[in-house]
Amino acid sequence: MNPALQTQLDHLVDDLARHDLAVVDHFLSPEEVNDLLMLDAFQGDLLQLKRAGIGKDEGKQINEAIRGDYIQWIDRERAPAPVQRYLAKLDALRDTVNRELYAGIRDAEIHLTRYPIGTFYKRHLDQFKKDDHRKLSVICYLNKDWQAAQGGQLRVYPADAPIDIFPEAGRLVCFRSDKLEHEVLPTTRERLSITGWMINQLAELRYL
Repeated sequence: MNPALQTQLDHLVDDLARHDLAVVDHFLSPEEVNDLLMLDAFQGDLLQLKRAGIGKDEGKQINEAIRGDYIQWIDRERAPAPVQRYLAKLDALRDTVNRELYAGIRDAEIHLTRYPIGTFYKRHLDQFKKDDHRKLSVICYLNKDWQAAQGGQLRVYPADAPIDIFPEAGRLVCFRSDKLEHEVLPTTRERLSITGWMINQLAELRYL
């Protein structure tokens, strides 16, 4: 493994163990960000993506008053090269977390995400009430030159006080899916990311 990547992952695991939350800047290089931004999902019509829902299976529903993003699920076997390179880094993250924290993570569910102007995602917890397979939430942002005035912060709610994290290109955020409630504040420019969850079972095609 690239020594620089391993150093990033070691710091991430330390922060995760102490705070249930870790932020790593420059997890993706500018070149890797550029390659991902050229994907059809980010360049093409928004309507080629699916409107994201809330809940799971029979209880899933679309509610723009709660969540306004659009998504495209990733099939690892068919993913284009830029996504494969990102998934390889997530595999390294999985191995490090399992080795250091005994997390028992086996796979990941990943989708590409677009928040149109004016959208948001209300405060929520990523782990479902009747399904505890999601262990870690992992988000990598793809937004160049993001300005604070543009909003779109990820607001995380640890026990003491909320933390706002801006969606800057190359930045990775990782946190406990079962512990940290969070929300996406309204954005005044399109907001792009790769969003996912590390799970303790193999990902199922029903998510795709």
